[in-house]
Amino acid sequence: MVFSSLPFILIFMPAFFSMYYLTPDKYKNHILLAGSLCFYAAGTLHHPSHFAIFVACITADYFLGKKMDSRPQHKKAYLTAGIIFHLACLGYFKYAGFLLDELEKMVVLGDINIDILLPIGISFYTFQGISYLADVSKGTIKAEQSFLNFAVYLSMFEQLIAGPIVTYPHVEEKLHNRHVTKDYVKTGFVVFVFGLGLKVLLANPIGKLWTDVNTIGFESISTPLAWMAVFAYSLQLYFDFFGYSLMAIGLGKMLGFDLPQNFDHPYLSLTMTEFWRRWHITLGSWFREYVYIPLGGSRKGGLITVRNLFIVWLFTGVWHGAGYNFVLWGITLFVIIGLEKRFFGNTLTKIPAAGHIYMAVLIPLTWSLFAIDDISQLGLFFSRLFPASPDEVWSIFTGDYIKYASLYWPFFAAGLWLCTKQPYRLLEKYKNNTLFIGGLLAAILAASLYCMYRGFDDPFLYFRF
Repeated sequence: MVFSSLPFILIFMPAFFSMYYLTPDKYKNHILLAGSLCFYAAGTLHHPSHFAIFVACITADYFLGKKMDSRPQHKKAYLTAGIIFHLACLGYFKYAGFLLDELEKMVVLGDINIDILLPIGISFYTFQGISYLADVSKGTIKAEQSFLNFAVYLSMFEQLIAGPIVTYPHVEEKLHNRHVTKDYVKTGFVVFVFGLGLKVLLANPIGKLWTDVNTIGFESISTPLAWMAVFAYSLQLYFDFFGYSLMAIGLGKMLGFDLPQNFDHPYLSLTMTEFWRRWHITLGSWFREYVYIPLGGSRKGGLITVRNLFIVWLFTGVWHGAGYNFVLWGITLFVIIGLEKRFFGNTLTKIPAAGHIYMAVLIPLTWSLFAIDDISQLGLFFSRLFPASPDEVWSIFTGDYIKYASLYWPFFAAGLWLCTKQPYRLLEKYKNNTLFIGGLLAAILAASLYCMYRGFDDPFLYFRF
């Protein structure tokens, strides 16, 4: 069950929030935990072991945290045990299949044929569990004494399966004491519907262009169409994940929580360094707080700083998926950001026009590495982006890019406009205009429900990470 689905919007939301709002504040965590576990269980009906692993992670983190408080002399041992447990689970489900496939290619083992399905949300609740144990170990927080409150923290359905990555200190106060006001509910619903519209009405349709090009085959497309396709994928990925994050934040508001912002107009960035401060903010913060700084950050000299940045970006690539393309993507970002810091980043910041042109080319190129997991196909796609001779620019289908431009230009126009700050300034300006906001929400919700009813919907891209 996903947020952009009729069962969630027409069944789960009305049933859950009716019970949640009718329940006294002191019992709201009971309802939230029950609803969150039902939500997760619905996605694991055919794989009950995944639900068991999730419950085991909650239980292990809770008791390890309490052990750290009661036996502080063994904090490091408990922290190490927790990290090993989490990484073992994540490593098996996310990377074992890939490693076995590669081993099968190198050694004659016969057909291993082991299909390991990734549990929903494991990449996200693993990081939240590790951050909690690390914070308890450092003394940043006290271990949560209530199993109910801790289970709610790790299982809250609005951020469970694709973030934002929420650290315990961010929600600790609201876990223990919160009161849901009408303003919270109203604001949350507005944010949720707007995120739903970005996902269903923009990310899904513009993403069809990337799907079409993959179906045609990279060898059969022209250079202009190749660039159009990767621009479409860049917009799809942004509005898919941004839309999901807004829905999660909106649902959090409706529950009485303030979840952290995950995006800050990243496509307006002038450098890749700035881009990754604005994109998936909670993931970047997590790696900074729990990997980069513990390794020494930038405090131990130039070479150590470079090493630490390399480790962070390698881990960032590997965290997103098991494949050589993700390793290549992470290392490429490390090289680009390193060059910016050392040579030309300040120049791009001082000359905005140059920075925007630079990023307009670089963003889709790096997302190409992210999107194409077959290295041979990746090489073929880049040969279409950068043909060796003028004759290779065009495909056997004359004017293929004109055909697709005529189909997709409204989505490109809407996507580029929504990458700017202008639409959000308009929403802020008219937020107290009930007629305008009400009409806009009704139109977005009706159009989204219609598209979902007709089956014009796709799973969130980040669910596979």
